[in-house]
Amino acid sequence: MKPIIEFCSSNMHHGTDQVMKRLEENPDFEVIVYGCLGNCGECYMFPYALVDGEIVSAETADALYDAIMTQVDKQQEARKELDKLLDDL
Repeated sequence: MKPIIEFCSSNMHHGTDQVMKRLEENPDFEVIVYGCLGNCGECYMFPYALVDGEIVSAETADALYDAIMTQVDKQQEARKELDKLLDDL
């Protein structure tokens, strides 16, 4: 299952458009942009995205990319642990 990474078009002034383009180059990710994700306070203050529904934000767009990749790794590890647990049942 591909991680879904969602961006708000109103947040692009923080440089998230470059993060989005970089992630779109990876076929292992589903990248979606919306007009609004409904997180206006976060959107105004910081670069942010949703990774499988979880808010990931950072001080800069470059730091956001790193935070997204960390979150993707955490979620994939959690899925592996859950799959192992279910297999053991």
